[in-house]
Amino acid sequence: MKKSTKKYNWPVTILLLLGLSTIIFPLYMTVVIAFKSPSDMGTTLSSILSLPKTWHFSNFVEAMKVTDFWHTILNSILITGFTVIICILVHSMLGYAIGRMKARHKWFNRAYLYIVLGMFVPFAILMMPIVKQTAELHIANIVGVIVCYVVFYMPINVMLYSGYLTNIPVALEEAAKVDGGTTWSTYWTIIFPIMKPMHATVAILTALAVWNDVMTPLVIMGGSGANTLPLAQLTFQSQFGTNFNLAFASYLLALLPMLIFYIFAQKHILNGVVNGAVK
Repeated sequence: MKKSTKKYNWPVTILLLLGLSTIIFPLYMTVVIAFKSPSDMGTTLSSILSLPKTWHFSNFVEAMKVTDFWHTILNSILITGFTVIICILVHSMLGYAIGRMKARHKWFNRAYLYIVLGMFVPFAILMMPIVKQTAELHIANIVGVIVCYVVFYMPINVMLYSGYLTNIPVALEEAAKVDGGTTWSTYWTIIFPIMKPMHATVAILTALAVWNDVMTPLVIMGGSGANTLPLAQLTFQSQFGTNFNLAFASYLLALLPMLIFYIFAQKHILNGVVNGAVK
């Protein structure tokens, strides 16, 4: 019998291990600090890295009280959920229109370039005009934040959708038109379901960006009394100072919804790719 010889690409393996350590180590520190008491922290590196002597679950209870957890997480879920739904519906239609027409008409190509260039505009330049416009339109609230997010993430989402359309043959739409289908019905019955993997990708990227954002709710909803969870977590920087235990406990609570959402969205990506290959 011949011995099976496996060749390992050690440089790539080492890079993967280093990349994995950059994820595991911060996560380990977050969990350890979240369950410690301030007296267990110490000043030495070994005391910080060591496991808690007593696992303090009370840190999570106190963190939830300080951040008004159920109210702020509801605001975050509403903003993130509506933003993702609107982005998928609006940006997919815009990406479809531009993706199919930019090769035929130069104006659609120019419109595509104009939208994509929005990715290179820094938020600092837009901050003051956005604050003024949302105040004048009386949408300096959750609605205004959602509208801003839909506009902010339009360039990257339109680029993703228009690029994904190159993998969808135009013959499908032509066959539907022969059968009497309109552009509207063809899009919703054929094109939109086929783009399911891209919908999941856009949902993940948009949800993660919206969920973790602090600046947009801060400048728009500041002073209105409505806070998102990341915005409420700014309290730890002033009120508790060096008490990182409550802050890290709150960070873990904020991590769980996105982790669950990512797991389900990843499943939909795999199913969409498999279904698309079968079809």
